[in-house]
Amino acid sequence: QMHLVESGGGLVQAGGSLRLSCAASGRTFGRYAMGWFRQAPGKGREFVATFSWSGGSTYYADSVQGRFTISRDDAKNMVFLQMNSLKPEDTAVYYCAGRMYCGASCYASPGDYVSWGQGTQVTVSA
Repeated sequence: QMHLVESGGGLVQAGGSLRLSCAASGRTFGRYAMGWFRQAPGKGREFVATFSWSGGSTYYADSVQGRFTISRDDAKNMVFLQMNSLKPEDTAVYYCAGRMYCGASCYASPGDYVSWGQGTQVTVSA
């Protein structure tokens, strides 16, 4: 199983940008499709972005579509989340996660993922 470590969170003003990074250890990185989730205080874990199983497509939550971009560097076993035009409602702990193949439509539920990082806090001030 992979070990995932997120970094890059912090405090930013509304309209600003942050780039989150996720470093994966282990030789099995290529066996996983990677994604990002977030969890705000008092709320459940919410899907943010992911790759399709083939890696040829990306999927985003409606709330971040057009503002966030997921990318990966397979040579370095890393996944990134570029977040632009941040809003106060983007404030949450952001988690990197990996899933094994579970079907073409299987990607947006936390239960679809088997490996999780510890999370990184993103706070957007108004």
